[in-house]
Amino acid sequence: MKIVRNAIRCNLCGDEIESQSRHDMVWCKCGACAVDGGHDYLRRCYRSQECYTDISVVEKSTDEIAQNKKNVTDSRSQGRKNVTRGE
Repeated sequence: MKIVRNAIRCNLCGDEIESQSRHDMVWCKCGACAVDGGHDYLRRCYRSQECYTDISVVEKSTDEIAQNKKNVTDSRSQGRKNVTRGE
């Protein structure tokens, strides 16, 4: 996963805050939530999970997309039994 934009919107004060670099923790103006990690990791600090909306942008790598497709295919085939006709 590649983090293009690491940002949230505070649902209490309306601030849109973005972490630009690793260990760049940014708080909204009312202090209810913060974002951290820049393009290295996604970290959120908050009073309650409902106080912010995540507006980050991430890109999946081709390996992750292929793995997701494989997982979907595998989960669809689980539970199916091979039935052979007896003569």
